[in-house]
Order: sequence, then structure tokens, then C-alpha cells
Amino acid sequence: MTGRHREGHVVDRIGWLRAAVLGANDGIVSTASLILGVAAAGSRTTDIVIAGTAGLVAGAMSMAAGEYVSVSAQADTENAEIARERDELAADPAGELAELATIYVARGVDEATALVVATQLMARDALGAHARDELDLSVSTRARPVQAAFASAASFTVGAAMPLLAVFALPVRLLIPGVAVASLMFLAFLGAMGSWAGKASVWTGTLRVTFWGAFAMAATALIGGLIGTTV
Repeated sequence: MTGRHREGHVVDRIGWLRAAVLGANDGIVSTASLILGVAAAGSRTTDIVIAGTAGLVAGAMSMAAGEYVSVSAQADTENAEIARERDELAADPAGELAELATIYVARGVDEATALVVATQLMARDALGAHARDELDLSVSTRARPVQAAFASAASFTVGAAMPLLAVFALPVRLLIPGVAVASLMFLAFLGAMGSWAGKASVWTGTLRVTFWGAFAMAATALIGGLIGTTV
């Protein structure tokens, strides 16, 4: 080969990008909804700030803990599968070679070539070849609990801070519509950036995030208003 065709892929971003988008989206939606619900109930600005701040801290800790636990469970499963594959390679290398070759045949490679490829790959890194082609595990997509936890907590904090800061910047009479509009703008920006980073449709990501965020805020504000008139 005289040259290499270089392509830019974003599959290595999947883990942290998912956690970051989820955290920021949850931070904006949950904190804005909390602020709007408390404000609609007729609470004072001080109470709204306290509720929003408590929601930010609790949400960030919850996101970090939840991501760490769930991704750790995924990592445990992946490690168990790899350990099982390592034992199978040690106990029956010939059978594992045939299994790997069969996988390549199923993908359209002729039997002779599949056996040659499987032999060469196993000679270089038998466990890596089986992890990648039999278990569909690769270095770029492996579960990373600590990374996911930090990404979720940090992004939640940033997202939650946006509607909370809007409370300080807006007069009381414009608090509810101002926080709602500002939060929807933040959500639209988040959806666009997340889609752009993942090389997906920017419009689709923007509309999806904005629609569901607006639905959540409207529902919470409605409930807060109803409670405020009955309590």
C-alpha cells in the first residue's frame, strides 16, 4: 500500500459524550422544573434559590453515584466475559480458533481466508481478537465508571447552574417566563452541541431535547401552581 486513507470517527466519544449530555440535560431540566414549580406555588425568591441550590447539589451527587454504579455493573459484566474467554482460550485453543474463523465466514469471508485471518490474529493477540469479534468489546467502547461519574456530575452542575443563575439575573415579575425561556435556549444549545460532537443531525437533537425539556417544565409548573392555590 502506498498511502493510508484516514477517516475521522467518533465512536471513542460514546462513553463520555452520553454521560455529559445526559448530565447537562438532566441538570437544566430538573433544576429549571424545580425552580418553576416552586415559583408557581408563590414562594419567595430566597426559597426558590434555596430549592434550586439544593437540587443542584443533590442532583450532581445522584448523577455521579448513579453513573458509577450502573457503569461499574457494565464493567463487571465485561470483565467477567473476558475472564471466561481467557479460560476458554487456555482450555481449548483449537476450538476457539475454529469459532473465530466461523465468525469471519458468517461475515462473508471464504473458509480458507477466514482460517488464515483467525490464525494470524490469534497469534498476535488471541484474547483481543475474541473480545473484539466474538464479544463485541473494544478499547474505545469499554465501560469506564470513574470517567462516566465525573462527566455526569460536572455536566449536571454546569447545566443546573444555568437556570439557577437566571433567578439572580431576572426581576421577580419575569422570573417564571424568564427562567423557562432561558432554560429552553440552554437546552437547544445543548442538543445542538451534543449532536454536532457526535456527528449526528443537529436539528433532530435540538428539537428532541427542547421538546421534552419544555414538557417537563410545563408539567412541573402546572403542578406547583395547583399546589400553591390549595395549600
